[in-house]
Amino acid sequence: MASGRLGAAAPPADTHTTVYTVPADTVATLNVAVVNRGDDAATVRVAVTATTNPADADWIEYDAVVPAGGGVLERTGIVAGPGERVIVRDDAGTCTYRIHGFEGSA
Repeated sequence: MASGRLGAAAPPADTHTTVYTVPADTVATLNVAVVNRGDDAATVRVAVTATTNPADADWIEYDAVVPAGGGVLERTGIVAGPGERVIVRDDAGTCTYRIHGFEGSA
């Protein structure tokens, strides 16, 4: 079972990107860290979902504004089950996403 960094991405603007998927027969306790590297504020979304296209109820952050020049958004203590994904997107393409935590047997 993994612990520490579970996934990371710096996706292009306006693109749903899966940063981490919980393996089969595994549960995970996750933290999501977002940092904006850009010179302008970024609007970000974060979902935890069992599908590749998040439903309205899957978003845990929706159009949250992350300030320019190193602004940070962090969500902690997220529990996800087998097959669930963390999917992110932002409007600027200047955000880095890091998923860290630990996995255990389901």
